[in-house]
Amino acid sequence: MMPNPHVYGHHQYPQAAETAWMHQQTSHQHHTQAAAAAASVAQQQHYNRIASAHNAAGVLTQAHAADNTLESTVSEDNRRTLQYIADLLNENTREGALLELSKKREQVPELALILWHSFGVMTSLLHEIISVYNLLSPSQLTAAASNRVCNALALLQCVASHNETRTLFLTAHIPLYLYPFLNTTSKSRPFEYLRLTSLGVIGALVKNDSSEVINFLLTTEIIPLCLRIMETGSELSKTVAIFIVQKILLDDNGLNYICATYERFYAVGTVLSNMVAQLVEQQTARLLKHVVRCFLRLSDNARAREALRQCLPQPLRDQTFSAVLRDDAATKRCLAQLLINLSDNTMEPTVGQLGL
Repeated sequence: MMPNPHVYGHHQYPQAAETAWMHQQTSHQHHTQAAAAAASVAQQQHYNRIASAHNAAGVLTQAHAADNTLESTVSEDNRRTLQYIADLLNENTREGALLELSKKREQVPELALILWHSFGVMTSLLHEIISVYNLLSPSQLTAAASNRVCNALALLQCVASHNETRTLFLTAHIPLYLYPFLNTTSKSRPFEYLRLTSLGVIGALVKNDSSEVINFLLTTEIIPLCLRIMETGSELSKTVAIFIVQKILLDDNGLNYICATYERFYAVGTVLSNMVAQLVEQQTARLLKHVVRCFLRLSDNARAREALRQCLPQPLRDQTFSAVLRDDAATKRCLAQLLINLSDNTMEPTVGQLGL
């Protein structure tokens, strides 16, 4: 059970600080509108730079035609990749191109740069995403529609992962286009696949421990969306969602944001405690690892640590999970350090002790 507000701390918190979590639905609409405007501005700037060309694939093709020597060095596989890029601009060929390019994410190292800087390609990918919004409520999403948009999301994940396009991706507010998918609750397979793939894009953003990414996400509704998925999603979706929350907590700004008010701490702590209760029934080392690390990171904050001394779930204090942790030395160390942090005679842990 989570503590009462007075247990958490003696500070008074302004209600205005809670608006980001309290008005989720209205916020989604504003974010989506802002994303569209920002994406339009960013794309127009890019269009101005390449106005003399119809698309990047066309520019490359013209360059190769002008230089026979260079053309001879371009492999047939690369030619097909460039053709698939061009096919994204045609609605009649886009579905096949999405499927083929989604398979090439690991094979073409600079695919993210080609996607971002090819005229009209990002617009085509966003069109694929927006086109299924009307299928979300009431639930009409078919497996075929879900697969198609997930292939588009896979290409967005490629752009989100690349060091040279990640900031551009954030500046255009493209992650906000994914939030309507994360906000769905249907447990049918097409919706679950859509949520999981959308989480994968956000997971790719936070994977590199960038404060820029965390600061962006803190201005959006990503935390409450992830918290709901952590409670109600499939095991795989829960794992990706808690991974995102853990990455936010590992950033100092993220930890301070979540621990700044009792309401935020309560929301995160309650979901983590509920996950512990679920894990007692169905023990999963992968999920338990992230739960323990989230609690451990929360214990680095003085006020949160005081609250956790009273509300840390009992199964984490006893030997409930000893069997599942038998072969996971790293998580056992994290759990031991968590209990040390919450003991009466607490010493500040070192980075090595945290095991993170």
